[in-house]
Amino acid sequence: MPTIRPSRRSSQERQASLIQAATALFAKKGFNGTTTKEIAKAAGISEALVFKHFPTKRALYAAILAEKVTVNALLVAIEESAKKRDDRRVFTLIASYRIRPGVDPTLLRLLLFSALEGHELSDMFFGKHHKVFYDHLAAYIRKRVEDGAFRQVDPLLAARAFIGMVVHHRLLHEIFGVPMDRSYEDTVSTYVEIFLHGLVTTPSAGRGRTRRLI
Repeated sequence: MPTIRPSRRSSQERQASLIQAATALFAKKGFNGTTTKEIAKAAGISEALVFKHFPTKRALYAAILAEKVTVNALLVAIEESAKKRDDRRVFTLIASYRIRPGVDPTLLRLLLFSALEGHELSDMFFGKHHKVFYDHLAAYIRKRVEDGAFRQVDPLLAARAFIGMVVHHRLLHEIFGVPMDRSYEDTVSTYVEIFLHGLVTTPSAGRGRTRRLI
């Protein structure tokens, strides 16, 4: 009876293997510190096949972002809540996504390496993974200021302030390993509560009017 040889990996499987290997190496050694030879070895293929699928490391990096940074569904949900002027839901969606449990810290490490290395890939990453949230949230805050629901603030700075809180949270727990002391749901709720309602108690800051304190 003839021996059945295992089938060769398909083109899609090789691409997936390359993306996985490159992601791990870029996150560990940085873009500049990773060679295509190392990527090929980690993926279990020849260096020639790396270039067949991805002519440059930049193309491979772009493929990583396209596969791992998927926020379209989230943005749709944010837009739907924004149309309803559901302040808490808008901010909760963003905070929940940014600090969701079980997230792979690789992408955050990739962003940090890209920025530290100072090449154009950091702009690509920032645009796809961070700026999109700033833009959407700033636009929403601007509408709520116009509605009179939020006080007069710079929408972009306000958006950066909120997202800065939750991104710092990710840095503490995913990069520095600071343990969580509260549940994920409670953490998200607390960040949203602090941002929308503030810290200072005033006679005019009852729960029915706190949205004006952003």
